Amino acid sequence: MAVRIDGKALAAQVKERVREEAAKLPRKPGLAVILVGENPASQVYVNGKEKDCTECGIQSFSHRLPAETSQEELLALVRELNEDRLVDGILCQLPLPKGLDEDAVINAIAPDKDVDCFHPFNVGRMSIGEPVFLPCTPAGVMEMLRAYAVPVKGKNCVVLGRSNIVGKPMAMLLTQADGTVTVCHSKTEHLEEFTRQADILVSAIGKTGFVTADMVKDGAVVIDVAMNRDENGKLCGDVDFAAVEPKASYITPVPGGVGPMTRAMLMENILTASKQHQA
Repeated sequence: MAVRIDGKALAAQVKERVREEAAKLPRKPGLAVILVGENPASQVYVNGKEKDCTECGIQSFSHRLPAETSQEELLALVRELNEDRLVDGILCQLPLPKGLDEDAVINAIAPDKDVDCFHPFNVGRMSIGEPVFLPCTPAGVMEMLRAYAVPVKGKNCVVLGRSNIVGKPMAMLLTQADGTVTVCHSKTEHLEEFTRQADILVSAIGKTGFVTADMVKDGAVVIDVAMNRDENGKLCGDVDFAAVEPKASYITPVPGGVGPMTRAMLMENILTASKQHQA
């Protein structure tokens, strides 16, 4: 039976560390959160991040805009926040309403305030192993592996999904930790032949029950990044947890696994940005 990786407990440790470090700074770190429209899921995410900020001693500046906000109005707000010395990080909650250009907004955020690590400058720095910030979800996964002393060096690592937010940066960080990485996606043929070779399997597909027991080799470390809803509306991941848990050596639950760590690593990025701005 696998050891369950407790992301909630580990996230609490990270946030406590951030709180202690933030308290030592001349002023509170500041995060500006932009929410355009009334997407229910986005509202939940934003509320959670603002709660995390309070717990970590980080000042949160909320900017909730109507769905009718124009591209120019949104970019003007970003430019204003770029110049605000009390703001160390800027987070624009995605997805944006139709008609707004997400790439243009990401590119408009000052790289030194891009605490999501979406800006091309920060992605480029990460890709050459000289990051300013690390993308929150992949960074959270790497922190979990370190905390549970899961070796990456020399291991076969398979990442399911190639998104810019999770899949691609996840593969980069595993490679930089000396893992041998294969990225699989919707066009991969004979997918199970790759997953059965994985010592570390990271799934970020977004399909309930996608990873079945016959796709996982005995003793594999299984990291479930996805946040899905089953037919009963219950939160779940990509992995058939009940079937895979007996085969794996370590496994992350959903909820309580990668999700809390993603939010905790955002807090760490804000702290990093604030230290740089107050140096």
